[in-house]
Amino acid sequence: MRRDVIVFDTETVVDADAARRVLRRRQDELTDLEARDGLSAYFLEKTDGRNDFPRQPFHQIVAVSYGHLIREPGEEGGELVMRQLATGGDINSSEKELLEGFFHLIETRAPQLVSFNGRSFDIPVLKYRAMAHGLSCPRWFTQGDKWNNYETRYAKEYHCDLLEVLSDFGASARCSMDEVAAVFNVPGKLETAGDNVRDMFEAGQIQAIRDYCETDVLTTMLIFLRHQLFSGALGEGAYARAMLGVRNYLEAESEARPHLAEYLLAWNTAS
Repeated sequence: MRRDVIVFDTETVVDADAARRVLRRRQDELTDLEARDGLSAYFLEKTDGRNDFPRQPFHQIVAVSYGHLIREPGEEGGELVMRQLATGGDINSSEKELLEGFFHLIETRAPQLVSFNGRSFDIPVLKYRAMAHGLSCPRWFTQGDKWNNYETRYAKEYHCDLLEVLSDFGASARCSMDEVAAVFNVPGKLETAGDNVRDMFEAGQIQAIRDYCETDVLTTMLIFLRHQLFSGALGEGAYARAMLGVRNYLEAESEARPHLAEYLLAWNTAS
């Protein structure tokens, strides 16, 4: 198993410039808001009224958050140690800088990635957007072997997409992260949801988006740890220590990062 584990999530908005290009409109013809609305109408028409959600290449990255766990040997087997919860760049970082930071992790650490619906959404978006900016990440394609690599759907050692894993890769119903969190008695969505991100972005609330993305990473992490317990990758003692490590991290960071204090309160209430 890989030593570094990166639990990640992204937040996106429609790329208004790309929307104008596919709509064949000049920048002076459509504002950013009109371009985003126009792209939704474009996809609604393209799907005969079934879905207005833009396809992956049109999603501009505005936040990439990650939780860094380290897999360590222990007396009773493997341990997962909480190292950091962070968001790439800062509120002024460009999309290209955020993408460079994410793929730098792949190039330097080749971690196990953990996501919730990352294979269908986050990873395709990250790859499309990296190519749009002319970036390169050879290790994404050279790491591993024919059957175990970042591109292989069932290679959980490289990318554990919990939406896929928990539904047995589509054999059973795919539940949302919020639904799974409710069943596992851990916090799900707090006051913000993905549908709010566009309004927040257009209001200039970039830090709030970054904070929201981090809370989604925390929920993904807690679900992942529960799965590691169930699969035997973590014993009961190691699971308890991993959960305590996450809790201790949140307590230490809560004063400086109020959204983590809010998450910890929700976790205490749930449990």
